[in-house]
Amino acid sequence: MTRQGWIPPRRRGPARRRGLSLRLAWFGALDRECRAQRGSESVNSTRPNRHAALLGAATLAAALAGVFADAAHAQGKLDARYTVTLGGLPVGRGSWVIDIADDHFTATASGSTAGLIQVFTSGQGQSAARGTVAGEKLIPSTYVSSIATDRKHDEVRMVISSGTVKEYVAEPPNVPSPERVPVTEAHRRGVADPMTASLMRVPGSGSTFGPQACPRNVAVFDGRMRYDLQLAFKRLESVRAERGYQGTVVVCSVVFAPIAGHIPNRAAIKYLTARRDIEAWLAPIAGTRVMVPYRVSIPTPIGVGVLQATQFVSMPQPSRTNAKTQ
Repeated sequence: MTRQGWIPPRRRGPARRRGLSLRLAWFGALDRECRAQRGSESVNSTRPNRHAALLGAATLAAALAGVFADAAHAQGKLDARYTVTLGGLPVGRGSWVIDIADDHFTATASGSTAGLIQVFTSGQGQSAARGTVAGEKLIPSTYVSSIATDRKHDEVRMVISSGTVKEYVAEPPNVPSPERVPVTEAHRRGVADPMTASLMRVPGSGSTFGPQACPRNVAVFDGRMRYDLQLAFKRLESVRAERGYQGTVVVCSVVFAPIAGHIPNRAAIKYLTARRDIEAWLAPIAGTRVMVPYRVSIPTPIGVGVLQATQFVSMPQPSRTNAKTQ
């Protein structure tokens, strides 16, 4: 049975009781815009499902991927910086550090609002995942996400074992609704957390640049919502970061498929489910066969949301086993 009280609640001062996070603001705006296009009236009082918005902003989320990927005993490290724009206007920036070693891996991301959005709200967030490298697989063990703004605090923590979420807490929890698809114990089996789900290994031993990088269905549980991300190959592109990576990326289409924890008739859910033009551009971590998002684009009724790497510095790391024998 899942324990929901395993992490002591944090104290929240007055500043955490005011406003919306960038992620919630984006998703709420999308929901309102979808309703407006249908000629509907005001948005109902039920809060929008927060974590469907993970799809919208990549650390704004970290949710695009194939977990339990073969690591092939390769080691590498990535230090990346990203900007987030909506309709061409800057709304956020963030960083992402991934370290894949002989017997463990870690991935940490942080971000904050930027540009005009700061006039309306300011906020920052962090998320992290860690796990072990056993045989040829990345096996996640913990995931933590915390987002704080002028008015709100959002936190998710999970303990995972062999692809099953054993313990988790989400504050605040989903707003009760008879329309919400309930999350069952079965929905928490065979899943990835959003951060680990962003580490995608290309199978085989040949080139990582090709259709083999994309075809997969990724099962994700983010603490409130269970959804699938369905990836398919589209094309190859060439990119040049301001610092770091210059070369080929694999462009995958991404289809969002909600499974549980959502309200099916919500306008934003319908909109995202119907999209067939969401893209993830994948670049490699040197020294590994792991690919991660270099760019993510999501069209919305209020402009295209884009997460784009400005720095993408990766390097292979020597194996501890090899280092001992040298």
